[in-house]
Amino acid sequence: MNTAAATPSSIRLGLCCIFRDQPIKFRQTTVKANSAMERSAALARLSELCLTNAAALQDALRYCADHGIGCFRINSQILPLKTHAECGYAIDDLPDGKQIVRAFKACGKFAAAHNIRTCFHPDQFVVLNSPRGDVVDRSIDELEYQSEVAQWINADVVNIHGGGAYGDKAAALDRFADTLNRLSNRARSRLTIENDDVTYTPADLLPLCQRENIPLVYDVHHHRCHGDDLSIDEATEQAIATWDREPLFHISSPLDGWQGDKPRRHHDYINIADFPDAWRNRTLTVEVEAKAKELAVLKLKQQLSERWFVYILRCGDDSLYTGIAKDVQRRVAEHNAGKGARYTRSRLPVEVQYQECQLTQSAALKRELAIKAMSKTAKQRLIKSG
Repeated sequence: MNTAAATPSSIRLGLCCIFRDQPIKFRQTTVKANSAMERSAALARLSELCLTNAAALQDALRYCADHGIGCFRINSQILPLKTHAECGYAIDDLPDGKQIVRAFKACGKFAAAHNIRTCFHPDQFVVLNSPRGDVVDRSIDELEYQSEVAQWINADVVNIHGGGAYGDKAAALDRFADTLNRLSNRARSRLTIENDDVTYTPADLLPLCQRENIPLVYDVHHHRCHGDDLSIDEATEQAIATWDREPLFHISSPLDGWQGDKPRRHHDYINIADFPDAWRNRTLTVEVEAKAKELAVLKLKQQLSERWFVYILRCGDDSLYTGIAKDVQRRVAEHNAGKGARYTRSRLPVEVQYQECQLTQSAALKRELAIKAMSKTAKQRLIKSG
C-alpha cells in the first residue's frame, strides 16, 4: 500500500473525485445504455471507458502534483458498472483488461513518485451491517472491486460509514464486526470507517475501531452536526490513535453557516475558522469536501500557509500602538513612510517592541483588541516578557 507520508508536522490536503474548472473528466455509462448492446459490444464499450478513466486519473494526479495537492479521492465508478448484477464483469472479461491494469498501475507509480496519496470512498449503498443478506453481499462485492483497483494504484484507504442503527446501535455494530471476516485481506487492510452526521458519532465508533483495528476517518463537520461527549480535540487525539499510518480526516463547512437551517449541506469553500486548531502542526491527510473542488483545496492551502502577527510599536512620543500584519517589517516601513495608521503618522518614527504569531486573521484581530484594552503598564510587561 501507499505508505508515503506528508512532510513532518504538515497537512496533506485532498481533492475529492472531480474537478470544477479543470477539463479533466471521468466518464460513465448507464445500465440502460449498456443493456441495450450485445454483450461483446457492451464489454468493448466498458473497456474503452475504463481506459479513458485511467488516462483521466493520470491527468488528475499530474494536476495534484503540479499544484501541491497531496491526496486524490478516486471516483467509485472509475470502472463503470463493475459490480452491477446484470452488466458487471471481471477485468479479464474486457478486451483491454491487461492494458487497463497496466494503465492504473502506472497511475500508482506516478502517485508514489510525487508523494500523492490515493483513496476510495464507496457510495452510501455500501452497508456492512444491514440485516438484509443481499445488501451485505452487494456491499462486499463493491468493497472488493474498489480494493482491487486500490491495490493496482497503491491506495491505502477504502472508507465507509457505519451504516444504519436499525433500532439497536450495539447490535448493528456487532453485525458490522462479524461481516469483516468475509472480506479479503486486501479489502480488510484498507477498510476505514467514518462518523456520520445522523447516526454514528466518533464516540459510537471508537470502541469498534479499537477492538477491530479499524482506523477512524474523523469528519469534523459531521461531528459538529451530530455531536457526542467528546470535544474536537479529544476526538482528534482518539481518532489518530486508531491509525497505523498517516491519519486521514475530512473537513467541510456549512452552506448557510452554522446558524442556518441545514448545516449538513456543504459550502463551495472551507471557512478557515472551521479548520480545527488541534489539526494544525500535525502530520495528517485532510480531504476537502467542498463544492468548488480544486479551487476550494487551493484556497484552503493558501490560508493554512498564512501567518498573522500581532505587534506593538513604540512611537516617537513614547506611546504604544498595536496592530496586525502578515509581514511586520514591511508594515513598520509603511508606518515610518507615513502610509500606516493615522495614529502613527504624527508620532514618527516607530519601532517594533513586541510581536506574536497567530494562525488566522480572526485570531489576530481578537488578540489585537485584547492588547489594545490593556493599560500601558500591562503592555510594557508584555513587551518585557516577549
